[in-house]
Amino acid sequence: MSSPDQHDEAHNGALGSRLNWLRAAVLGANDGIVSTAGLVVGVAGATDDRSALLTAGLAGLLAGSMSMAAGEYVSVSTQRDSEKAALAMERRELKESPEAELAELTGLLAARGLSEEVAREAAVQLTERDALRAHASVELGIDPDELTNPWHAAWASFFAFTAGALLPLLAIVLPPASVRLYVTVGSVLAALALTGWWSARLGSAPADRAVLRNVGGGAVAMGVTYAAGALLGAVGV
Repeated sequence: MSSPDQHDEAHNGALGSRLNWLRAAVLGANDGIVSTAGLVVGVAGATDDRSALLTAGLAGLLAGSMSMAAGEYVSVSTQRDSEKAALAMERRELKESPEAELAELTGLLAARGLSEEVAREAAVQLTERDALRAHASVELGIDPDELTNPWHAAWASFFAFTAGALLPLLAIVLPPASVRLYVTVGSVLAALALTGWWSARLGSAPADRAVLRNVGGGAVAMGVTYAAGALLGAVGV
């Protein structure tokens, strides 16, 4: 039977994992909003042709989402390989030097505030129950049954970026030409304020600063790309 401390640790670890995924999804959506908004607003500065805006927006959406997915897959695959290598090394050390590993686990538990006697007893019990899991959790911070999944990360990034990118894309192609720029800028800034607030909430940080950074960065990005597009359109490039 697991102790309350073990239960809380597992619960907090699972909660932390879910929060990390949620934070990654929010940030992925934010990237989709900013990058696609900058692209379509820049094109809108050069032309008001709906087909050109749709083509540019779709190209940006697909390129960005695939890039995000590929990047996450490579990054998480590397992390997973490192976790598997660390577990393999721990498994070998437990087989070759069980007493040294028991002493190491005792020291790690004592460093967390347990007395030497209690730490030793806890280390013995954890080792008897599942030595690899004990060392993976306490020493490496890894759950052997919950290794990071690169495909989950790739698909999550793909869909998060796509969801964010759809907002400026639809906002630039659906409204009439006379108001599409205003609709796009307004909806993008409102969405960035929301993602900034939510990311700050997840990180327990001040929301006002996060919202201002998000909205300010998005406004600058759209302003710069629109100016560049207008300049290129004026010179006929």
